[in-house]
Amino acid sequence: MDKKKKEQTEQSSMKKKKNQNDKSKSIHDILPLDLIHIILLRVPIRHLARLRCVSKLWCSLISDPDFAESHFHHSPVSTNSCISIGKSGMAYSVDLDALFSDGNDALREVSPPFYKTQPYVVKVLGSCRGFIFFIRDPNFVVWNPLTGSSKLISYSHIDSRCKRQFFSRYCNFLLYGFGYDASQDDYLVVVAWQDMNNHDHFDCFSMRTNSWIDFDAALPKPLFSFGSDPTGFFLNDAIHWVQLSPAYRDVILIFDLKERTFSMISKPEQLVMSACSYPRLALLGGCLALYGCNYDSCNTDIWVMKEYKVHSSWTLYQIPCKFFQPLCLSSNGDIIGRANDSPETGFYMYNLREERLQCIKNPYFSVNYFASEPVYTESLLPLQ
Repeated sequence: MDKKKKEQTEQSSMKKKKNQNDKSKSIHDILPLDLIHIILLRVPIRHLARLRCVSKLWCSLISDPDFAESHFHHSPVSTNSCISIGKSGMAYSVDLDALFSDGNDALREVSPPFYKTQPYVVKVLGSCRGFIFFIRDPNFVVWNPLTGSSKLISYSHIDSRCKRQFFSRYCNFLLYGFGYDASQDDYLVVVAWQDMNNHDHFDCFSMRTNSWIDFDAALPKPLFSFGSDPTGFFLNDAIHWVQLSPAYRDVILIFDLKERTFSMISKPEQLVMSACSYPRLALLGGCLALYGCNYDSCNTDIWVMKEYKVHSSWTLYQIPCKFFQPLCLSSNGDIIGRANDSPETGFYMYNLREERLQCIKNPYFSVNYFASEPVYTESLLPLQ
């Protein structure tokens, strides 16, 4: 009996010691770092930002620029968000995919840079790789709402030579654009403006060199200085605009950031000849799209270029809503957008398969202060 009791005591002691050893092991003792890296690449971006607090090793791994780049390109789940900055300087980021699944987690309050020292209305002009590009006169601002990193860019040297339009500070420029030149690993801000003698100019700011670049890129045709939409959309290494000028009525203007050259692609003939209001530009699922109200049918016509620069790939979708602004495609391939005219104001999803328009049921997200701003894909990417 004593021998059996002694064996039981030894087994109990060994088991207790084993449990203590198991508890002292960290996740890094169980999983190799390479496997942890692969797992983290598949974590949704907002959860990933919080996981930096797990350990110094995880913080170092997630904060590494190479990891951020890999996650941005290879993560199976991307977060499409839109942002609005109000007069108080406070901003709201809306997860558009979460709106129609779990609305309680869709809204996030964020603090834009410089709002405490400059509490004035700002205008969002574009987005690229998780960064928001906006103007707060007399500066441009590039800002990552997820990480909080930002950069202030002064354009005072242009402002003094620029022709004023409509007595508005925001009408100094005829075109705005923000994009990424992968060949140089450089973020670029491009602007077109008109001097006092009505001459067009096109300038570029390089984030890598932290300076304005003077390069020879002539606009194909004169720009129109009244009523045009100056906001550019970055896609396939180029920035795209639509213009109200008769010279650009039938085309989309393109500036290639790598080649530093302009080109144009034709709009659908049916759109040009239709009763559709002046079309505006959008991006849907990595494709160029043109949209506008069709006053004959009281629908919104959306033309999507399924294959980039292939004119025959223009495809028409008609949304049974008069003033619908497409924002992005959902994970199911449905069109998420906003209606911007009372009583239809709010967020909507259009089911392409069932041809059904669904409005967000949570009234909190249908309030009018959400402006129609460019959509951005959240990322942990750093500025240079």
